[in-house]
Amino acid sequence: MDLIPVEIGPLNPQVQDLAVGVLLFAVCFLCLVPLLRRMNRVLEAREQATDGVTAQAEQLRALAEEKRAEAEAELADARHDAARTRQRAEAEGAALIAEARADGIRERDELLAQAATRIDADLTAARAELQDYLPELAAELASRVLGEPVGPEAPTRAADAV
Repeated sequence: MDLIPVEIGPLNPQVQDLAVGVLLFAVCFLCLVPLLRRMNRVLEAREQATDGVTAQAEQLRALAEEKRAEAEAELADARHDAARTRQRAEAEGAALIAEARADGIRERDELLAQAATRIDADLTAARAELQDYLPELAAELASRVLGEPVGPEAPTRAADAV
């Protein structure tokens, strides 16, 4: 029995052949449906795993960027603190140097004043001591220059002339 009442040759299928074809297609379809479902589940799981890993990688990348930004901020703060500490140390060092210089100048001035006072005292004492011996020293010097005794002990010329 033909499906189409007109004779078209081999293009006119028979009903029993069509029924067998439909039945075999249904059996194959019913056998392949669980396999296709399983394949779909595997593909979905793979896609989720890929997307999940991608999402996790994005989260990790964002976290790493955040941590890097925090580290850079901490490093910048540490550099700023180090610069402030260095500047404060330089200022304190300069103040200490200025203070030490002022102390040195003050001590030098005190030593110079003490030395000048001591020199003045020694000079006054030497002058006073030399004042006592001045006539004797002057007579001795004059004797050396003239080549003959001069002074109170020297014989007078009038006494020599006699």
